[in-house]
Amino acid sequence: MPTATWSLAGGPRRTWVSRAVLVTILAFQAALSLRVSNTAFQDEALYLAAGHAELSHLLGDAPKPVDYAAYFSGAPQLYPLLAATVDQRFGLSGARMMSLLCMLGTTALLYSFTRRLFNERVGLASAALFCVLQSTIVMGNIATYDAPALFLLATATWIVVRTARMSAPAVLLAAPVVVLAVSVKYAAGLYVPTIVALSLLTAWPHQRTSAFLRALLLASSTGAVLALGIHRMGWVAGLRHSTTHRSHSSDSPLFLLQQSLSWGGLLFVAAVGGAIAYARRSRMNESPLAARPDGHSRVQRVLLGLLLCATVLLAPAYQMYLGTVVSLFKHIGFGLFFAAPLAGVGVIRLVGAHFRQPHVGIVLWTVTLCLGLSQAQWRFATWPDSSALIRTLSSQVDSKGRYLSSTPEVPAYYLRNRTTHRQWQGVFGMEYTDQARIRHTGDDAYRAALREGEFDLIVLDGMTNLRVNDLIANELEENPKYRPLANLPFRVTSNDLRHHVLADASAGQHSGRYQVWKKR
Repeated sequence: MPTATWSLAGGPRRTWVSRAVLVTILAFQAALSLRVSNTAFQDEALYLAAGHAELSHLLGDAPKPVDYAAYFSGAPQLYPLLAATVDQRFGLSGARMMSLLCMLGTTALLYSFTRRLFNERVGLASAALFCVLQSTIVMGNIATYDAPALFLLATATWIVVRTARMSAPAVLLAAPVVVLAVSVKYAAGLYVPTIVALSLLTAWPHQRTSAFLRALLLASSTGAVLALGIHRMGWVAGLRHSTTHRSHSSDSPLFLLQQSLSWGGLLFVAAVGGAIAYARRSRMNESPLAARPDGHSRVQRVLLGLLLCATVLLAPAYQMYLGTVVSLFKHIGFGLFFAAPLAGVGVIRLVGAHFRQPHVGIVLWTVTLCLGLSQAQWRFATWPDSSALIRTLSSQVDSKGRYLSSTPEVPAYYLRNRTTHRQWQGVFGMEYTDQARIRHTGDDAYRAALREGEFDLIVLDGMTNLRVNDLIANELEENPKYRPLANLPFRVTSNDLRHHVLADASAGQHSGRYQVWKKR
C-alpha cells in the first residue's frame, strides 16, 4: 500500500469531501439504472418464478414443478429464493431494487479497496468510470444472479485488500464470501484465481514468505468448500449445463471482440495506461508531499497490472471459446470491475498533479457515459412490453390448461397464481406422446400436439426461434381446433448486435405483434 500519497496530505476534511463525492457518484449511478426499464425479461421471469416455486416447496405447499438445479446457472435455493421473497412483498420493482443496492454496494467497495491500494483520487476516478458502464447500469435494474454475485466478489476482494497487513489466517474471512458468490452464479468462479492472486500480491510487501501461505489458505479452503457444496447440494448438472459443458454457438471471435471493445474498451485502455504508468513509477504524482515509494517493487507492480488487466479478458476469451455473445454484456462487467482501479490510476495520471489537465479525464468519462447509457437504453428495448399480453391471458388461463408460448417464462411468472411452469411449453424443443401412444420429438412433436389440440392457448411473438415460430403459425392456419384470440402490437429494437456496435436505442426499431390462438 502507498506509504506516502495524496491521501496523507489532508485530514478528516479530505475524508469527508471524498465520501461526499462518492455519495454523489452512487446517486448518479442509481439514477442511470432507474432511468431504463421494461416489463420482465425472460431470464428475470424464470428466476423469480423458480424462486416462488422453491419458496412454496420449502413451506411445504407444493412440489417443485421443474428440477431447476439441473439447468440453472446458479443455485436455485439462493438468489431465486431471496428474490422471490422480495418480489412477494414489493413486486418486480422490489427485486430489481435489490440488484441496484448490490451494484451500489459494489461501487462503494471498489472505491474503498482502491483507496487502500492507491488513494482517494484514484478510488473516486475508478468508481466514476465503473458506474457509467453498460454492464453496471443494466445489472443495477435487472433481477438476475449477476448483481449479487458481483457484490459478493467485490466483498471478497475488499476483505483480501483490507487484511493484507494482518496474519495469514485473516484471509480466510474471504473464503465463505467467495464460495457464496460462486454458488449464486457459477460463472463467478472464473474470477476466483484473480482474488487468490490478489491476496498474494497485496500482502507481499508486508509479509513476504507468509504471503504465499495466505494465498494457499484462501485457495484450498475455497476449493474444498465449493467441491463439497456442489456435490452435496446436487448442483453438478446445472454447473455442467450452464457453464462448464455449455453448448457452443456460431458467433465469430472477431464479432465477440468487437462487442467487448464497444462495451468496455475505453475503461480497458485506461486500465492498461494506468498499469504502464504504475509500473514505471509507483509514487502517486498527485501530491508534492508523496516522496517515498509505496513498498511494491517494480516486478510486483508489473504483476499487479498484468493480473487486473488480464482479468478483463477472461469472459471474452471464454465466450469466444463457446462462440456465443449471450450474456457477454454482463459478464464483461465482472472483469471491468477488477480493472477499474488501474483505470482510475490511468485517469489520475492523465489529469496530472493539481488537476493540470482535467479536460482529459472529463472527456474520457463523458464518452464512457454516453456509450454506457445508450447501450443500456438499447438493451432494455430488445424485448417487448408484455403488459397487454398478460392482461389478455389473465382471464384465459387456469391451473389445468396446457399452454404453448415463445417465451413461456414471462406468463408463467406474471400468472404464477393461476398456473405453474409445468403447464407451459416453449419453442426450443419438445417431446410429445400422441393418443396412439407414439412418441414424437422436435418439429414432429409440435405438429402432432397441434393436430390433437393439446394446447388450450398458443402465444407467438414472431421473434423467438423463428423456424419453430413459423412452423407453428403455418400449422395453425388451417387447423380447425384453434381460432385467433388477439393480435397485440409492440415495438422493439433489433437484437442483432452486428448492426449495432454502438447500441443506439433509436436504431433498428421495428414493430412486432403477439399472436394469440385459443382452442375452440
